[in-house]
Amino acid sequence: MPFIVIIEFISNIIQPGTLSIRLSANITAGHLLITLLGRTGPSLSFFIINILIITQILLLVLETAVSIIQSL
Repeated sequence: MPFIVIIEFISNIIQPGTLSIRLSANITAGHLLITLLGRTGPSLSFFIINILIITQILLLVLETAVSIIQSL
């Protein structure tokens, strides 16, 4: 029984650190994806630019949802 208490104690100490690393990695990946899609805009047609704008809006919503879920 004391061994389980030690494992749970260490788990509770490490958990905020691992969650913050996951959250920052997901935010960074989302920003990278939005930046990469945003830089292709000037060389494309009007129709494709509209698709990229919609895609970027959806990525922002997804990134926000992931941030909210992981912060809980």
